[in-house]
Amino acid sequence: MRINPETVERIKHAADIVEVVGDFVSLKKKGANYSACCPFHNEKTPSFNVNPVRQIYKCFGCGAAGDSIKFVMDIDGIGYGEALRYLAGKYNIEIEEEELTDEETIRQNVRESLYIILNYAKNYYQHQLHNSEEGQAIGLSYFRERGFTNEIRKKFELGYSLDNWDSFSKEALEKGYSAEILEKAGLLIHKEGSHTAGYDRFRGRVIFPIHNIAGKTIAFGARILKSDKNQPKYLNSPETEVYHKSEVLYGIYQAKNAIRSLEHCYLVEGYTDVISLHQAGIENVVASSGTSLTVEQIRLIGRFTPNITILYDGDMAGIKAALRGLDLVLEEGLNVNVVLFPDNEDPDSYVRRVGAEAFKAHLKKASKDFITFKTEILLQDAGNDPFRLAAVIQEVVNSIVKIPDAIKRQVFFHRTSEMMRVDEQMLITEGNKLMRKQQTAKPTERQPRQNNAGSQGYTNSKGPEIDGPPDLDALFSDGFGPFAGEPDANPFVPEEAAPETFQRTKLHYQEEAFVRLLVVHGARELEPSITVCQYVLGQIEGIELKDPVFSHLLTLFRENFNRNHVLTTDYFLQHHEADIRNLTIEWLTQKHELSELWQEKYEIYVPFETDVLDKTAFNNILRLKKAFIEEKMKVCLQQAVHAQTEEEQHAIMTEFMFYKGISMAAAKELGSVIG
Repeated sequence: MRINPETVERIKHAADIVEVVGDFVSLKKKGANYSACCPFHNEKTPSFNVNPVRQIYKCFGCGAAGDSIKFVMDIDGIGYGEALRYLAGKYNIEIEEEELTDEETIRQNVRESLYIILNYAKNYYQHQLHNSEEGQAIGLSYFRERGFTNEIRKKFELGYSLDNWDSFSKEALEKGYSAEILEKAGLLIHKEGSHTAGYDRFRGRVIFPIHNIAGKTIAFGARILKSDKNQPKYLNSPETEVYHKSEVLYGIYQAKNAIRSLEHCYLVEGYTDVISLHQAGIENVVASSGTSLTVEQIRLIGRFTPNITILYDGDMAGIKAALRGLDLVLEEGLNVNVVLFPDNEDPDSYVRRVGAEAFKAHLKKASKDFITFKTEILLQDAGNDPFRLAAVIQEVVNSIVKIPDAIKRQVFFHRTSEMMRVDEQMLITEGNKLMRKQQTAKPTERQPRQNNAGSQGYTNSKGPEIDGPPDLDALFSDGFGPFAGEPDANPFVPEEAAPETFQRTKLHYQEEAFVRLLVVHGARELEPSITVCQYVLGQIEGIELKDPVFSHLLTLFRENFNRNHVLTTDYFLQHHEADIRNLTIEWLTQKHELSELWQEKYEIYVPFETDVLDKTAFNNILRLKKAFIEEKMKVCLQQAVHAQTEEEQHAIMTEFMFYKGISMAAAKELGSVIG
């Protein structure tokens, strides 16, 4: 089935970009827009911009851009149809569908099929828990023993799988799901050479559905309740196209709003830790599900808060093993605290024993920053042995230098020197040595990881992909335009791409400025009954643009204008070609915004582009014509070099001087300086 066009339009109209992005990223108000660290690539300084007026987002670091639908597609790695269904669910829009053709049905996304069968499995397990005799006697009894209320069971969608070889798979096959998709989803295990479809992976276990950040079921954790030495206590779904264990945190969907509002996240180890703390009113908690913490999981937390507290049980051997991996958290720029629980206690057992209020009091009292905690733990074993003490110092300094923020490093060097009674300058010197060694070993570490969110930049036929068109006026070395100057260095342009990127001619950038004017402001009126489009097209009759993308856009404007229709910005934002959509977003988005203080505090009024459209349009046309003339001047000079006779050379130079006169007149009109 396919969602019909009317429903798609209702979804697009209802979806608010700030609300949609805000479900996945912690946004901060910045002038008229919102900003955040980009969820599509690793960065410490926010370069991700959300424009509520245009209903678009744009990352100035990696180039990711689009509308609400594109964001959901990229952040969740799903298709267009699934993104629409997610937004329809968020905004309570009833979906009306049309029949797919046979070809379209065959092409349906495998990922979408996985989501469908996993959701079916979740509902099946929930039904068995509450409605089957076995589920009530075994599964429900277990959850009740742990004190899980009906409300909390529904919140985490807990379930039970019957202790039968094929209860689930048999019913799923009868419902029309294929054995192939059941196996791909990790729900069915098929033995080679067997004549049967296979057997249920999670039989005889209580079920903990694992959700992605959008709330979709992507996998399951399952705990066996009977004593069986041949079976693992916990069993997880295998890796699938929708489930990558290293990138998932259990409970992130249920916790994200609390993490964002409280600006803090608690990290625990197991499913029941998360559920018990939620029931105690501590909702900003997630679990690593028994795995070592990964960079992807840390960055997932970092989308919502820079503050994380890790809750450890009293197993000292496990703590020491975990300490070695926690430098990753520091390296990602997060503020890390640690809370230790008494021996033989974990967050689940402790909160059930002492209650919610005492548990919260313990979190406050026992919390220590990671460096202090690590130092104390390592010093316990070192005693007075000078060699062990030296090793502890080395280990702690190695952690401190992982912290990106120089001020925080200084604070921890000072605190460590006091705790260990060693010279602070010695620690700093040792830290600087380690940092230099690391920088030498990893010269390209500052490059962001590549975003797999689809088309990320504007690709021109004359050069490789770059991080969107550069600031236009800043690239005119002879001072054209109000913001003339040196271009900003772009750390995201690949080294091999840089030379060709900046060989683009002045004409290219003038063509871009001209077409941008049409795309962004073409439908606006300069004066009653005269649009920007009508004015500028009338001024450039006979001029053809050289860049194929810009030429194509200009042709679209001309063809539609000849049919008495002016294309709007929304037309290009919804264009079927991704390059044109991304280019439009690039032109609509500003990397830097003027502070409101200019007018409020300093009483300096800086006009918006829309306030001076007539002047902007006139100047853009004049600059474009001037750039065309200068191209002709270059041709004349090249021809003059190869002229065969003095007469031919004289004719060429006469033509050159004619063009130069026009260029100087245009420059004078623009207020430019000719060198």
